[in-house]
Amino acid sequence: MSSNAVTGAGAPGRWLLRVPVATSAARLFCFPYSGVGASMFNGWPRSIGDVEVCPIQLPGRENRIREGHYGTYADLAEALAEALLPHLDRPFAFFGHCAGALPAFETAVLLSERGLPVPTTVFASAQVAPHDCPHDRFLDLTDDELRREIEFLTLSRGGEVHPPLVELGLAILREDLEANRRYRRSAPIAVPFPITVLHWSQDPEVTQDQLRGWNEYSGHVGFRVVEGGHYDFLSAPAQLLEQLTAPFAAPVTQ
Repeated sequence: MSSNAVTGAGAPGRWLLRVPVATSAARLFCFPYSGVGASMFNGWPRSIGDVEVCPIQLPGRENRIREGHYGTYADLAEALAEALLPHLDRPFAFFGHCAGALPAFETAVLLSERGLPVPTTVFASAQVAPHDCPHDRFLDLTDDELRREIEFLTLSRGGEVHPPLVELGLAILREDLEANRRYRRSAPIAVPFPITVLHWSQDPEVTQDQLRGWNEYSGHVGFRVVEGGHYDFLSAPAQLLEQLTAPFAAPVTQ
C-alpha cells in the first residue's frame, strides 16, 4: 500500500455520507468522480423506491479534508472492501460516473476475490473499460483550465465561486487525476458480477463505441442509453433512476 494510502478502513461511518438504514431492501453505493466528494449526490433522492442511495465519502475532501489522499484505486478498493462490508448484508449495487466507475469496479473485483458479497451490478457511467484507461479530458488540461472547470461545476450545482475553495478543489483534483493517470489494467479480466454501462446521449467526452471494451469483462454486460449530457446525472433524472433500480426488480442470472 502506498505511503499516502487511506487509513482507518475499519470505521465505516467515515466512508458514507449517511449511515444506512436497517429497513432498506437494497442499497446503491455511489462513488464520486475526480475532484469532488459525496455532496455531488445532494441532488439525488435518499431512496429510489425501496433502494437506498448511499453516497461514498472519500478522504481528503469535505468533512474528511484533514485526511490524506486515498493513493491509488487499488488502495481505495482495499479500504472500501473492509469499510462497506457491514452494509453488504442485502442486495446492493455500485454506481460510478466517469472516473468514479473505476474504484467502484476495483472494489467489486476485490470483494469477489475474497469470496465476499458482490454487487447485483456495477454501473459504469460515461467511463471506458479499465484496459482502455486512462481516458479523461481533464488529464490534458492546464491548472487554469481546471480552475475554470471547477468554477463551472460549482455554478452548475447551484453553488457560489469562492477563490480559496477553488484552489482547495484544484489541489484535490490534481491528486485524483494522478490516481486516474496511473490506473490501467493491461488486459480485461473475467468478473463474476454483471456490469451495466450507461452512455449519455449528448456526452461529447466518451462515445458508445469507446464503451464497448466492457464487453470483455463479464458474460452479463448491459448497455443503456440515457438522455442528456455528461453532467446531467447530477440532477438524478427519472430515466437514470429507472435504470438504477432495474437490476433489483428481478433476480439476475450469474
